[in-house]
Order: sequence, then structure tokens, then C-alpha cells
Amino acid sequence: MNELFPIYVKLHQIQTLLVGAGNVGLEKLEAILANSPLTNLHIVATNVSSKVYELVSGKENIKISERAFSDSDINDVDLIILATNNAALNAHIRQLATTRHILLNVADKPALCDFYLGSVVSKGNLKIGISTNGKSPTMAKRIKEFLNDLLPEEIDETLELMGQLRDNLTGDFQEKVRVLNAHTKDVLNKKSYDSTN
Repeated sequence: MNELFPIYVKLHQIQTLLVGAGNVGLEKLEAILANSPLTNLHIVATNVSSKVYELVSGKENIKISERAFSDSDINDVDLIILATNNAALNAHIRQLATTRHILLNVADKPALCDFYLGSVVSKGNLKIGISTNGKSPTMAKRIKEFLNDLLPEEIDETLELMGQLRDNLTGDFQEKVRVLNAHTKDVLNKKSYDSTN
């Protein structure tokens, strides 16, 4: 049974810690910045790759500490992502995070994770998260590619129009939902029709 509860986090409003800045750390950093470029992020690693430095160059919202992890690094942190292959360090930080009630993700160690970093399809204001409950990130990546090809580029224009419609609707909540549901159904049916002609 998949008991994951999907949420979307405003990383620019909280403090995130990334421990590790090698190839895996770079991959996590790329995913973070692709989805939330203004993330408040502190990167701690004994060795920081030149590609990580290049990626964060000029970004005042990201701090790098090229040194070993210190327990004090989790002070005032809301979210931790571990990208190290040091099992003892990962277990230690897992214990610290649990004690402080900080959500933790450990790369390639689903059993140590409080949350997973899924594949993401993003087209303007539309964002779709894909998770395989930690079973197959490769399958999630393939589904992402499929959805990216399937969704029309104009979807963001449709979302903007729907937002304007929602803002201008009057009446009680149920009436607004009825109107939006009817309009969305028409829009999606039209898109489906257009794609078959």
C-alpha cells in the first residue's frame, strides 16, 4: 500500500540543508533549483565539485561550507537532504533530525527517508509530481518524459485563463466549483478534440 501524502513545499520560505556536493549532491541541487530557484539553501560538504560552485555562482540565497558536517549545521533548519555515501554520517544525521523533528531525505536510502524527491513535470504553472514510493526512480523518469511529450505547451495559457475566471466568479463555494468544473471539462474536451484533428 502506498501511504505517501503528496505536498508541494515553498522552499523559499524555509531553510534547507544539503549535505554532500559530489555527483549525487549536484543532481539533488539541480532538482531543487529547477523547481524552486529561490530556495534558502546551505550546502555542507568536505569536497564540493566545481559544477556545484558553477551552479550556485551569484545566488545569494545559497551558502556553501566546504568542510565536514557539524551538528550545529541543523540549527534553524526545516528540511535536510543527504547526498553522501557515508553510512555512519547518514545514520548520525538521521538521529539528529528525528530528535529535532526535521524532515529528512537520504539519497538512495528509502528506509531512512521521511520524504522522497519524485520526478516532476513542469509546464508554467502546472506541476505534476511522480512517485513510485521509492521503488523505481527510473520508471518515474520515464513517466515524466511521457507526460512532458503528452501535455501541450499551451497548458499554461489555459491555466492563466482559468485563474482569471476563478477570480471573477461570484456566488457561494459550491456554485463556483460547479462553474469551474463545467468549464474545465469543456476545455479538456476541446484540447482532446484538437489533438485528434
